[in-house]
Parts: sequence; C-alpha cells; structure tokens
Amino acid sequence: MANLNTYYYRVLLPHGAVRSGLLRLAVKRDISARVRLESETDGTVLSLWRFPGWLAAVANALLSLVRRQVRGEDLAGFLRDLGLMMRAGVPAMDALQTLVEESDSLDNRAIGTVARNMVDDLNAGVGMTEAFNRHPNIFPETVRNLVAIGDQTGTLDRMLGEAAEHVERMINIKRDIKTALIYPTFVFATIIGVAAFWIYYVVPNMARLFKQLQAKLPPITQNLVAFADLLTHHLPWVLLVTAVVVTAVVVAFRRSERFQLAAYTVMHRIPVVKTLLVSSGMAHITEHLSILVRAGVDLVSSLRILGRATKNRYYRSRLIQVAESVSRGETVSSSMRRVGGFPAMAVRMISVGEESGSLDLQLVHLAADYQKRLEVLVKSLAEILKPLIILVAGGLFIFLIVALLLPVYDLVRQSVNQSLGGVQ
Repeated sequence: MANLNTYYYRVLLPHGAVRSGLLRLAVKRDISARVRLESETDGTVLSLWRFPGWLAAVANALLSLVRRQVRGEDLAGFLRDLGLMMRAGVPAMDALQTLVEESDSLDNRAIGTVARNMVDDLNAGVGMTEAFNRHPNIFPETVRNLVAIGDQTGTLDRMLGEAAEHVERMINIKRDIKTALIYPTFVFATIIGVAAFWIYYVVPNMARLFKQLQAKLPPITQNLVAFADLLTHHLPWVLLVTAVVVTAVVVAFRRSERFQLAAYTVMHRIPVVKTLLVSSGMAHITEHLSILVRAGVDLVSSLRILGRATKNRYYRSRLIQVAESVSRGETVSSSMRRVGGFPAMAVRMISVGEESGSLDLQLVHLAADYQKRLEVLVKSLAEILKPLIILVAGGLFIFLIVALLLPVYDLVRQSVNQSLGGVQ
C-alpha cells in the first residue's frame, strides 16, 4: 500500500492563473502526484515539493489549528444561494463568481476560497460534479452525490436546495446534542474543580493541624490524607500522566476503528447515553437515506454511502453489513432485523415502505420523528441528569466532610474528657 505523502504544488491553469497549495496523496512516486495534478486541473505543474515525513506531520497539525474552517451555516448558505441563482437562470460560472465577490465583501474567506477554486476548475473545463468532488473535506458525500444526480438529470438547482436543507438539519442535530451536553459537562467540571481544591489545599492544611494537635485519625481520614499527599507531591507527574492518557484515548478514538466500535458499543449500553445516541443516530441515518432514495440512488449505493458518512461506529458497521445483504437480494428491513441494533419501530416502518413502494415517504416520517424525539430529549436531559448530578456531588462532599469532621469530633471528645477529669 502506498504511503500518504504531503506535497506543496504550484500549477499553471489553462486560463493563465496560478494555483498553489498543499495536496495529500497515497502514491509511491512523485511523478504519480504530478500526473494526478495535471489530469485534475488540466494545467501544467510549475513546482512540486514533497514534505519529509516528520515535517508533513507537523505541517498538518499546525494547519489544522490555523486553517479557517468552513462553518456549517456558511456551507448551507453557499449551496442555497448557488441553487437559487441557477434556478433564476444565472449561469453556474457567474453564480460562483458572485458568491466569491459576496464572500470577499463579508470577509468570509473560507467559503470564498472554495468558490474561487471552483471558478478556476470550471474555467479549466472541469464539470460541476468534479468541481464539488475536489473538495471532499468541505462538501459531505451526501451533498456531492446530490450534486452529481442533479448535474446528470438537469435538476442541479433543486438538488442544491435539498442539499442546503439537509446540511441545515444536520447542523440542528449537532447543535441539539451539544446543547444537551453543556449542562452536565459544566456541572461535573465544577464538581471536579471544587473537589480538587479541597484535596489540594484544604485537606493538607487540615492534616497539618491534626498532626499538631496529635489527633487520632480514622482510616477514612488517613486514606484521604495519603491521597492528598500523593497528589500534592507528585502533581506534575499526575498532570503528565493524565494528559498522556487523555491524548492516547483521543488518538485511539480518531484512528482505531476497533476502539471506536468498542467505545460506541459501551455507550449504547448506558441508559441515558443510549437514548441520546439512538435518537441522534437514527435521525442522521433516516435523514440521509430518505434524501438519497428520493434522489433516485439505488438502495445498495445509498446504504454504502451512508455507511461511509455515519460517524457512529456502532451504526456504521451495521449499515455496511446491511448494504452487503441487500446487494445479495435481501430486503433492507429483514437485513436490519437480522443484523440487529436498529429500533424495532424503524425496521417495521421500513418494511411497510418496501412492501407498499413508499420507502422514501416512510423514511421522511422516521427522520421527522427521531428529530422530534431528539429535540424533546435535549429539553428534558437536564431534568433527567439532575438526580445523578446531585447524587454524585452529595456523595463526594459527604465523604470529604465526614473524613475531616471525624478527627475534629475526636479532638472535642478528648477535650471534654480532660475537662471532666480536671474537675474531679
């Protein structure tokens, strides 16, 4: 298998403009990258320089931090405006040039760069479908497939409108999920911060006071003091180990499919998290599948596209299995039922749609239902998590207070006994 190399290139396009940038390709020889660039741009490569492996890794990491990302809202607006102008009879080239000028006036450089590159591609004789396909990191695969269908059938303006609506619905789903996680994340972070303050500052001071007063410490207090001493004396190492573990988990989650599958499988067994993942995952699946089926994409291709587009590995692995079964002649509903992991109601409605020939309509109903469920869940999630948060916070602070009050109670008891003994 060829290595993934990073190149810096400068290409002279047919209409005289010079394009430069970074390109990542899985090729064995530099000549293959040169041929690929010239075939895709119909231009002449002026310079091509391959990054050393270590420099490529550093450059990609830095670029990911400083590169302006195209926001979902800007992408939806770009698709909607392009479709609207084309529906009004504006040629695609003029419509894109208008979007370039508008993005410059609004200082929206990220989407403006995309539009400008697409103008260069169209000037070089590249078709609209290929112009979209050259930006896979900007346009999701579902959007690119809708553009390809619209380009082939002469309904590109309508498909761009549907793509814009689809992107907006996906934005709403992601926003709902983030909203659902803000409250518990903030509360748990606050609890951890307060507990860390107590362990790092309050407990050591109390421990020194108990030592001066020669108080007898119960086992629970001894363990707490020992833990606080360990944390205080080895704080740099604790932070380093924590950072390494968190980094290792994040890297493994991003790069290891097995780790992702295991993580999602575990999360699908946690009560509240499972409900959130099922609602968001099925809203995503039914939304994508309904759009592709209505656009005329066959079921096998739709399921394979969906399998690649779905980030939830729990559903991705199952969708790939369903696609393989459907390619062998099995129905979608029976394959979903056999593979498992899909809600019974969704499988039943898909079965009805297959039997009655109204699969696209049933998928639309399912998508609306799961989006509504997700919306209701987000609104009620704070109320669902409040008892758990109170239980965790209460248990933690009861433990800290009891551990610190028991020695105080012992000191008071000793003082009272000594006072009574002196009176006698």
